[in-house]
Amino acid sequence: MSEPLTSLVSRLEGSARQGEFSRLRRGLEKEGLRVDQEGHIAQSLHPRSLGSKLTHPHVTTDYSEALLEYITPVTCRPVDAMAFLGDLHRFSYRYLGDELIWPASMPARLDGNDSIPIADYGVSNVGTMKRVYRQGLDVRYGRIMQSIAGVHYNVSLPDDLWTLLRDLEGVEDTPLNDYRSQRYFGLIRNFRRHSWLLLYLFGASPAIDRSFLPDGNIPDKLEPHGEETLVSRYATSLRMSDLGYQNKVQEQLKICFNSLSNYVNTLRHAISTPWPAYEALGVNANGDWHQLNANILQIENEYYSDIRPKRVARHDETPSQALEARGVEYIEVRCLDLNPLLTLGVDEPQIHFIDTFVMWCLFSESPWIPDAECDTLDDNRQLVVERGRDPELRLNHAGKPRSVADWGGEILDEMRGVAELLDALEEGTPHADAVAAMAPRLDDPALTPSGQLLARLQENGEELSDAILSIAREQAEQLRHEPIDPGRERLFEELIETSHQQQTQIEGADRVAFADFLSDYFERARESRVTAGASQ
Repeated sequence: MSEPLTSLVSRLEGSARQGEFSRLRRGLEKEGLRVDQEGHIAQSLHPRSLGSKLTHPHVTTDYSEALLEYITPVTCRPVDAMAFLGDLHRFSYRYLGDELIWPASMPARLDGNDSIPIADYGVSNVGTMKRVYRQGLDVRYGRIMQSIAGVHYNVSLPDDLWTLLRDLEGVEDTPLNDYRSQRYFGLIRNFRRHSWLLLYLFGASPAIDRSFLPDGNIPDKLEPHGEETLVSRYATSLRMSDLGYQNKVQEQLKICFNSLSNYVNTLRHAISTPWPAYEALGVNANGDWHQLNANILQIENEYYSDIRPKRVARHDETPSQALEARGVEYIEVRCLDLNPLLTLGVDEPQIHFIDTFVMWCLFSESPWIPDAECDTLDDNRQLVVERGRDPELRLNHAGKPRSVADWGGEILDEMRGVAELLDALEEGTPHADAVAAMAPRLDDPALTPSGQLLARLQENGEELSDAILSIAREQAEQLRHEPIDPGRERLFEELIETSHQQQTQIEGADRVAFADFLSDYFERARESRVTAGASQ
């Protein structure tokens, strides 16, 4: 480890033994397409028996009516988050009939743009805004890009730990909200420098179904495998490549997360600045809404990034206003593929590894990122998603070429000291074990999820959709026969009706037309919500 990191870890050992690191708070958001028995995206409505997707706290949809999204509560133990996520799957399968949950990030067999139904959240102004936003994504980028699924991982540190770190740093006079936000942004900058490691270790989308490219234009990086599949020999995560989530317009924003004020101001500029190509698409023609506005971003959620600073917003706030007013509350890791080889797409060891990685990013020195470095980080990331398993690949590390195995091994070595802190009061050494388990993947790319999936296709001569469909059926059979925790089962049953009641109440409470509601929203979005103690 570097000397500053070694020193900080040493100074934190006593606090670790007192339980300071056992109270990290974490939550999962996991997406998955509903598909029919042949692997085609489901055209059916979101099952009413799963509750209202507008108001249910744990079962909703993302872009598409068919794109289920599961949200776990915040918990201090990964095992609890995974148990809750598992029961959400088990409960859902009671009401999905013959439909399956697609276990891969890249979508099932598609039949053009219109085969992906946009989610409908009802007639309330809030529900209409959610649908129009998704309609805007369609006219700007198309629906196919929006059919991709992933795992988002949220994590935060308790206030006591922030106070401890502030005191160790000798800046006790800095308001805690300011200090916490500054350090979270330092974490995010280090995450951006090294997120390529997560893409290599956990990327699981080296292939796509041909239907994902309906125009028939096949990029050079893809080669045919069978009649329906296109593969990229060394890719780790095509989901995170320019085939997946992409927005060329957003590249001009140059958000490198150097400060909260820069981040908020850049997003505020983006949601208030018109873009000619989007103006040409039109916004509202005789009450037919095509998009929320014609600006660079319709709303802040349209900004794509590997990681986001977050704060739970109040009912009258935008996400940026909440951040500006009270600082960063947690971070959201957004670069994780679904691993189709795992029943839930993610598992406990992966959570332990990501916890360790995130804390290593926090504890390590993290200078601001100049524009030139920002471009280098984007290049490294792109190289790994497209060629991460290529033994000849070299990344740019401070101007020098480094192999994934060499640089990754150095990071794992530094993470081991952080893992010991996190394991101080654990039964066993789950964080250290998770770090150790990743080392062989650096030496042998075939052990990565992307390597394993590609090997299965090649060894069995399978089409991608056939292989994933077979896995989906096996997982469905398993989940349908596993018991559900009785307490969670009662909770899920209660939330079905209460969520529908809440949607009805929201729809009945509207008193203004949607156009006026939207105008008021964007007027408030332009306002600053800075308060004392959160103005850095």
